[in-house]
Amino acid sequence: MDNKAFAFLEKYLMGPMGKMSQWRIVRGVMAAGMASIPFTIVGSMFLVLNILPDTMTFLKGFFEATFFKVSSLYMLANTATMGILALYFCLVFAYEYTSIHAQEEKIEVNPLTGALLSMFAFFMCIPELVFKDGMMTLVQIVDTKNNAFTINGVTMGSTISRLGSTGIFTGIVVAIIAVKIYVFCVKKKIVVKMPDTVPPGVSRSFTALIPTFFIAFVIMIMNGIFIFLNTDIFKLVSIPFGFVVNLTNSWLGLMVIYFLIHALWIVGIHGATIISSLLTPIVLANMEANQAGAHIPFAGEFQNSFVMMGGSGSTLGLCIFIAFFAKSAQLGALGKAALVPSFFNINEPLLFGLPIVYNPFIAIPFFLAPMTAATIGYFAIKLQMIAPPVAQVPWPTPIGIGAFIGSGGDWKALVVSFICGIAAFLIYFPFIKFYDNKLYKEEQANA
Repeated sequence: MDNKAFAFLEKYLMGPMGKMSQWRIVRGVMAAGMASIPFTIVGSMFLVLNILPDTMTFLKGFFEATFFKVSSLYMLANTATMGILALYFCLVFAYEYTSIHAQEEKIEVNPLTGALLSMFAFFMCIPELVFKDGMMTLVQIVDTKNNAFTINGVTMGSTISRLGSTGIFTGIVVAIIAVKIYVFCVKKKIVVKMPDTVPPGVSRSFTALIPTFFIAFVIMIMNGIFIFLNTDIFKLVSIPFGFVVNLTNSWLGLMVIYFLIHALWIVGIHGATIISSLLTPIVLANMEANQAGAHIPFAGEFQNSFVMMGGSGSTLGLCIFIAFFAKSAQLGALGKAALVPSFFNINEPLLFGLPIVYNPFIAIPFFLAPMTAATIGYFAIKLQMIAPPVAQVPWPTPIGIGAFIGSGGDWKALVVSFICGIAAFLIYFPFIKFYDNKLYKEEQANA
C-alpha cells in the first residue's frame, strides 16, 4: 500500500468517520452500548448454564437433578438483563445525550431528568392499540396454541417483548424526541422557574413539568397518527433498521464492516471502537434471536471469538511468531512485550510499536487476515457446522474460550476459532518474513 492509498483513506474515510464519531447521537449510542456490556455478559452466563446440556449431553442428567430445579430463579438474571435491554439503551442514551447538550450548549438541563423523560416517552409507545368501531382500543390477543399473549396492548414473552433487544432502536429514536423537546423548552425558557431558595432537587422537578406535558402530547399525537394508519413506531422503525440488520448479516456486509474497521486503524483511528459500538444493538438483537432458535453468525462476540483474535487485524499468530522466531532484535523484543496482552485481544503495542499503523509492509495482511477469519467463522455458523453465538462473553476472552462459551459450550466452535487464528497468521507469514528480514539487514548494517 503506497502513500497515495494512505492519503486516499485519510481524505475519504478518516475525515468523514472522524466527524461522524463526534455526532451527538453517535456518541450517545456508543455510551449506551458500553454501558450495556456488564448486563449482557452477566445475563448470558446464566443462559449458558441453562443450555450447556444441549451441547454437552452427558451433563443432562446431572443438570436435571440439580440446576434445572431452580432454573426459574437464576434465569431471572437473564430476563432482567437481555429481557429489558431496550430500557437500558433508552436510559443511558438519553442520559448521555442530555449531558452532551448541557456541556456543549451551556444550558441547565439535567441528564437524569432527560433519561426519565425518555423512559416515560418510551413506555407510552409500548402498548399496541388499534382503531376499531370508531374508537381506539388496546389490543387483546390470547393465543394459547402458540403461547402468545397480548393483554391490554402489552405482548409478553419472558418479559414485556418490546423491552427486549427488538425495542433498542425505537428506544433510541424516542429518547432523541424526548431530549430534544426537553432541551427546546429549557432554551426557550418554557419552564416553571422556582426561586433560588428552593432546593435544587425540587427546582429540577418543576423545571421538567412543562417539558413532560409537551412530550406526552407529542407522543400521543404521533401514536394516534400511526394507529389511524394501522401501524405504530415500533413497526415503522423496524423498516429502515431491519434493512441495516439484514445488510450486516450478509457475508458481503461483514466484509465491508471489517474493511472499514481496519481502514480506520491503518490511518490511526480506533476503528473497532467507532464501528463496533454502532453495531452493538444489532449484534445483541441477533444474539437474542439465536437464543430463540435462529442461526445468525454476526451476533454476540462473533468479532473477538472468530475475527480479532489478538486484537484488530487478527494479530495473535503474528505476535507469537515475532516473539519466538523473528531474526530482528527489534521485532523479537516487541513480540515478547506484546505477547501477554495479545492473548487477551489487546494489541496496541503492535499497532503502534511494530508499527502496523501507516506501515505499507503490513497493511495488506492487516486487511486480509481479519476478513479471511470472518469468512471462515461466518460460513461455519451459516452452514450450521457449529452453534451460533447465544451468549455475550467479555471481549478480552482468549482465543477459543470465547467461541466455546459464547456458543453455549460447542467444542467445534473452539476448533473453528483456532482455525480462524491459524488462517490469519498464514496470511501474515510471507509479509512479516519480508519485513523481519528487512529490519534484520538494517540492524546488521548499523551494527
